[in-house]
Amino acid sequence: MASLYRLHYAPDNASLIIRVALDELAVPYETVLIDRARRQQDSAKFRALNPNGLIPALETPDGVLFETGAILLWLVDRHGALGPKATDLARPAFLKWLFFLSNTVHPAMRMQFYPWVYVGKYETAQQALLEQTAGELTRYFAILNDIAADTEGAIAQDTPNVIDIYVAASLRWLRLYPVKASLRVTFDARKWPRLFDACERLEARQSIAALCKAEGIAPNPFTQPERPNPPEGSAQ
Repeated sequence: MASLYRLHYAPDNASLIIRVALDELAVPYETVLIDRARRQQDSAKFRALNPNGLIPALETPDGVLFETGAILLWLVDRHGALGPKATDLARPAFLKWLFFLSNTVHPAMRMQFYPWVYVGKYETAQQALLEQTAGELTRYFAILNDIAADTEGAIAQDTPNVIDIYVAASLRWLRLYPVKASLRVTFDARKWPRLFDACERLEARQSIAALCKAEGIAPNPFTQPERPNPPEGSAQ
């Protein structure tokens, strides 16, 4: 079957979320590795796809998409799965929490990974930013854990949607990649039992086995995260 999409990715980057969503949808796609070690995301070729130079980018029959939240919402609407339809009663809750992740949680995570981008080279400023955003992120995940129990059904249901994938990946990265190692324990998913249970359910799915194989990620990538060992020919 011909590929419907082309995903430009790097191992254990935001493209991970899109890869899992595509596998859950069971749609044909191919991947194009963006070698971050060689700064291929800054190349003219990639910036023609995403002028911001950020991964992922998804080529579709309707054109190129970028921004993780935008890609996820487009896939939900295009395929009628992994999220409620526009006319469903659950749609408003779904939209607000998807955008909460993409507009609030994800930018705060980037501050944990790249504080110098936001406040420059001064260590005192970086330290202040890391401590502030760690506190905010802890609060955000507590909110997500609480709403997992409500009746809106936006996250942590028996069948995962794109929000569950986004949350699980976020908890993985926050255990592995903040530049201040002492902050990483702050984001142990076991602190938020409903989110942890959702991560366990997601790990049992075939899409996650495919992810681990494709990107050199150890089993239980969300509940027992380890840094990846990308397969030969890929790059971190």
